[in-house]
Amino acid sequence: MQVLVTGSSGLIGSEAVVFFDRLGFEVVGVDNNMRADFFGPKGDTTWNRQRLESTCRWYTHREMDIRDREAVKSLFQGVGSRKFDLVIHAAAQPSHDLAAKRPFDDFDVNAVGTLNMLEACRQFAPDAVFCHMSTNKVYGDGPNHLKLREEATRWEYDDPAYAHGIPETFSIDRCLHSLFGASKVAGDVLAQEYGKYFGLKTGIFRGGCLTGPQHSGVELHGFLNYLVMVALREGPYTVYGYKGKQVRDQIHSHDVINLFWQFAQNPKPGEVYNLGGGKENAASLMECVELIHRITKTRPKITYSEQARIGDHICYYSDLRKIRSHFPEWRLTRSLEQIIEEIARAARDHGRV
Repeated sequence: MQVLVTGSSGLIGSEAVVFFDRLGFEVVGVDNNMRADFFGPKGDTTWNRQRLESTCRWYTHREMDIRDREAVKSLFQGVGSRKFDLVIHAAAQPSHDLAAKRPFDDFDVNAVGTLNMLEACRQFAPDAVFCHMSTNKVYGDGPNHLKLREEATRWEYDDPAYAHGIPETFSIDRCLHSLFGASKVAGDVLAQEYGKYFGLKTGIFRGGCLTGPQHSGVELHGFLNYLVMVALREGPYTVYGYKGKQVRDQIHSHDVINLFWQFAQNPKPGEVYNLGGGKENAASLMECVELIHRITKTRPKITYSEQARIGDHICYYSDLRKIRSHFPEWRLTRSLEQIIEEIARAARDHGRV
């Protein structure tokens, strides 16, 4: 099997490279380290690319920009007599705040880049399975308008209909998204159409908080990884709005890729899945700070801003029942505590703090 991974030096992409390399598959990774351009030196993923090149036997790196339509086309045409069997599309501009400052870059990467990938796949690898990494931000601030209750350390849904979290049937329309959310909606719907209209084997995965030790977390993106790193340095951290009680569901990158592999073996064209840590791995920012302190004996120096980020969720966790019904062998393998322990251990072992 030949696998193509975009964003191969990022969190999800690099996890995919390792996962499929260990299965003995040929893996081609595409990444031009645009994260360093977006977020500066702290977002640089060169270290991760070098790690993959030195440890993954079947891996080939390609420096390429997915916005370059001809380059994408040439990539799909240039794999010799074989075609890609599986495409993991994880390349993205991932920040709300940066999208507002660089709207053309945001849309060209998230929407146009996705279209380039889908069309090249349709033309040159029509039998491939295409896993598109979308985001829960396609729901905009819609979840904020649900009935919520304030508890001592978190916000929580106060409507029995959402006892398991946000389902895939939740509307993505008529709400505030941020420009990032809008560009991701465009890519999400395009991937659905290439499945439903053209029959391409697309799966759309709306990620919650994706995390793990390979994340180059920064303030604008990579919440849990960045929070752990700041806590280990006991550095400054600003909480934006909602009293620090905003809730996120954390999922380890390995569990994301394992679902992609389950989907690849039983694809359902154009299907949408909410993919996060679910209720069991959901915690508020305040709760995460205390959990990190319990595990590492360190904590960040917190300052508070009343101004919440535009389009930010007050409470969000994924309803995982659809995934579990379609792929009963899939499960979460890391608890929130285990994820934090792994991030902290890797940071200390590799001198990143």
